[in-house]
Amino acid sequence: MKKALMIALALLISVAFVTTVFAQAKPVEKPEATEKPAVKVDKPVKAEKPAKAKAKAFAGEVVKAEATALVAKDKKGEMTFDVGAVKGFKAEDYKAGDKVVVKYAEKDGKNVASAIKKAPAKKEKKEKKVEKKEAPAKAEPATPATPPAKK
Repeated sequence: MKKALMIALALLISVAFVTTVFAQAKPVEKPEATEKPAVKVDKPVKAEKPAKAKAKAFAGEVVKAEATALVAKDKKGEMTFDVGAVKGFKAEDYKAGDKVVVKYAEKDGKNVASAIKKAPAKKEKKEKKVEKKEAPAKAEPATPATPPAKK
């Protein structure tokens, strides 16, 4: 009977150890290299910032200048700029035909100007008349009216 009790006790102990192994959490499998890693939920997701608008430049002639808008044209066509953010902009300083360079960015479907400069007027090529300078006449030595007397 002692042997039967030892076998039963050995079975009971082995079953107790085996059940604790089954109760453990399963190890996490590593995803394969081809799969995208799963998004972690632990960290709060930051809201994406809108991309900054790139500054652009436009050079052309003024068509119309108003207190809040400037219309300019170039070879490609006309563009309207919102000039409310430009410091020191005065519509009366700009008249039709003036050459301007406008730095702007596109925001909410509008071209918002950040700086406006009058472009320097192109110098027209003037025909230079080449004036020939006359060489000053050589002064001839004065000849005496009477030849010197011989002695």
